[in-house]
Amino acid sequence: MTLDADLYSIQEVRTYLAQAKEAQAKFATYSQEQVDRIIEAMSKVGVENADRLAAMAVEETGFGNVADKRMKNLFAAQDVYASVKDVKTVGIIRKDEENKVWEVAQPFGIVAGVVPSTNPTSTVIYKSMVSLKARNAIVFSPHPSAAKCTLEAARLMAQAAVAAGAPEGLIHCVTKPTLPGTNELMKHKLTNLILATGGTPMVRAAYSSGKPAYGVGPGNVPVYIHHTADFAAAARRIVQSKTFDYGTICASEQALVVEESTKHQLIAALKREGAYFLNEQEKEKVAAIVTINGSLNAKIVGRSPHVIAQMAGITIPADTRVLVAEENNVGKAYPMSVEKLAPILALYTVQGDSEAFARCRELLEHGGLGHTAGIHAQDDNVIAAYGQAMPASRIPVNTGTTFGGIGATTGVQPAFTLGCGSLGGNITSDNIGAKHMFNIKRVAFGIKEMPQSTPVAAAPATQAEEAVLQAVSSMNVGLSRDEIKNIIKSVLTEMTT
Repeated sequence: MTLDADLYSIQEVRTYLAQAKEAQAKFATYSQEQVDRIIEAMSKVGVENADRLAAMAVEETGFGNVADKRMKNLFAAQDVYASVKDVKTVGIIRKDEENKVWEVAQPFGIVAGVVPSTNPTSTVIYKSMVSLKARNAIVFSPHPSAAKCTLEAARLMAQAAVAAGAPEGLIHCVTKPTLPGTNELMKHKLTNLILATGGTPMVRAAYSSGKPAYGVGPGNVPVYIHHTADFAAAARRIVQSKTFDYGTICASEQALVVEESTKHQLIAALKREGAYFLNEQEKEKVAAIVTINGSLNAKIVGRSPHVIAQMAGITIPADTRVLVAEENNVGKAYPMSVEKLAPILALYTVQGDSEAFARCRELLEHGGLGHTAGIHAQDDNVIAAYGQAMPASRIPVNTGTTFGGIGATTGVQPAFTLGCGSLGGNITSDNIGAKHMFNIKRVAFGIKEMPQSTPVAAAPATQAEEAVLQAVSSMNVGLSRDEIKNIIKSVLTEMTT
């Protein structure tokens, strides 16, 4: 008998979880040296297959381009690896000698890895390494439109891990993903943690599963180009960042905010970098395909500016790298003001810092709370004020927000899962790394004695209470003086409240 797709997916999840549980129990006994050898092998295989996996991802999904997908795979295999390779994740990981507290790492167990279609193979490399670094097993649920390349990336990671000494069954990937199958993975009793990257509905499902979960929010990233900025450098970094893999990373720029006095400088610099500024008629045509019924049109995600122009029915120069439209408003009625996972930017004009800060906050509140906000400036006071004012977890300065947000060009934790904190409905505002993938037990020595408690003498009875006590005691009711006293106090308390 052939199972239907949903039943097959659910059964596959259950089988993989059972195998992962057995494998993880063995893996939990591994030493730090054994774990590190496995992670190193996974990193090497990720590097060796970066090109092939990139080509598979683009061919299957149609999102982005091979050169940048390759860079994503290398970032996961090299940068993420470099950031976690020396992290202690086994046994006693820290000793506070002054307070006599030892911290001991304990794996979560089995991680449910939800994988997006925009970054399928790089996400698998990244999540596999941070999960196994902490001695967890992981079961992946791919997006249906990226199932083949996700499966191949997971197969390569599993193969590398086993070759380096890991037990069989630590890494699995669902072969025929369905929504019921993904729900089964997130809610199953053997799943201990969810590492969710994907659209808002999927992340909400992860948080409502009843399991601990690391999720992300959308990133409607505003960028303020202050009058002290190096405009040539800012334009170069912004265009490189926004066009990287055709805008499929959620930390990419969505709206530029510039002062009117220096707007001409920015526009000129952007044009030199391949930006094409839409006129009003072209803007209306592009805006018409950015959203459908209030939601982002999936057909423009990760597409080149030329494909988008063709869809919109406009003609653009052959050397165009990014489309830019001037905008004055923010809201659902203005598609250019939303998160656009494509090489499309909105440009807002302001009169100064106060108006710029307000506009950037408005853009974040419209769909990017807690995520990322960038600034290009040379004035440290403005940078500090902006960083404090923005309701965002990452404030990349003088760098592309795509690369700054994921930790490629900044000193933050390299990652593809970017927490948005409570502002974005997430449990953390961190970039998720190996340190987030295990519990910490604390062995705490006694360092002081608890003072002995001193009995408190009973308060003497008032004159009225004493009179009542004498009267009731003379009745020989079979109660002690203290019992009678307590009853009297209780009655008097009730009478006065």
